Amino acid sequence: MLRCALMSPSAKRTCPWEFIVVRDETKLRALSGCKTYGSKMFDTAMAGIVIALDPTLCDNTWMADGAIAAEHILLAAAEQGIGACWCHIYEREESEAMVKELCAIPADKVVLCAIALGYPDEEHRNYELDQLKYEKIHNETYNSHNSR
Repeated sequence: MLRCALMSPSAKRTCPWEFIVVRDETKLRALSGCKTYGSKMFDTAMAGIVIALDPTLCDNTWMADGAIAAEHILLAAAEQGIGACWCHIYEREESEAMVKELCAIPADKVVLCAIALGYPDEEHRNYELDQLKYEKIHNETYNSHNSR
């Protein structure tokens, strides 16, 4: 998973990301309380990956670069049969300060997200093809919708 993240594209190959792998159970449980909603999966996670970014390395693409790296982790986890869930940290409540302190992340770095890893205890249904929002696809111009 981490190799996939390191291979993620980034603007001008600046690679503004840092990946903090969390395996310590106490830290994982602490991550489960980093937000009011959307972080409880760390209660049962086997590991987590925190993605910190250096916004000084690229003017306006550092967040997109970090999100692409996170998606590479999520896809690699799915390929390996591991459950993975994104927990958004950036500009959420007091989450970023708490995660920075927990993982000793320098003040000049920005925490984008944390990804919980483990084996799912529940199964989520995939999307039904006939329920996809095909109207979100446009051909050539915004108001030209795609037909199925």
